[in-house]
Amino acid sequence: MKHIFFSLAASAVLFAGLASAQQTGATQSTKPTQPPEIVQFQKVEDQWSEAVAKRDQYGLENIMSPILVNISSDGEVTTRNQQIALLYEKSGPLPVSMEQRVVNVRILEDTALVDGTYVIKWKTNGVVREERGIFTHVYQHARNNNWICVHSQRTAVVEKSDEKQKTASKRTNAELPFHIPLIYQGKQSTQPPPAAGSQNNPQQ
Repeated sequence: MKHIFFSLAASAVLFAGLASAQQTGATQSTKPTQPPEIVQFQKVEDQWSEAVAKRDQYGLENIMSPILVNISSDGEVTTRNQQIALLYEKSGPLPVSMEQRVVNVRILEDTALVDGTYVIKWKTNGVVREERGIFTHVYQHARNNNWICVHSQRTAVVEKSDEKQKTASKRTNAELPFHIPLIYQGKQSTQPPPAAGSQNNPQQ
């Protein structure tokens, strides 16, 4: 009898495990999967972002073509060497972090057009600034089976700074300073403050 009870219990556990596995598999299969092109170029963009944050010259040289034309969000045109040199300017902005998210990829033979969004943070005079926008990168398929960027263009959407965010958080909707209603209306009141020890009754 004990043997039969144990067999039934083992079977119940086995069926429960199979049902759980099937449910997990169904849940995973319903999750949207990224196209392989987006996954491939997201890795490239992540390497680009990491190289900028770490000021890795070798890493950028592996991603940027020697004939790169870079157009910044403010319309400044630079080359690969100029882009790398900017990372080492002591008087210039220091990169803090960079995040690039691939949205669309179109491959035309040995050329790839990559569109996405970006968030760049850098520090200037001790103030961290943030720029958000969209980018378009044109990649060329190199001989070593890698993709290198020959053209880059960014368009800023929002720019913020820590200083502005702190100032905005301190703002209040109060129209006047703190005051006691119907007695003394604060600094902007035309009424003189009440004398010490006096009691003013509210007007009826």
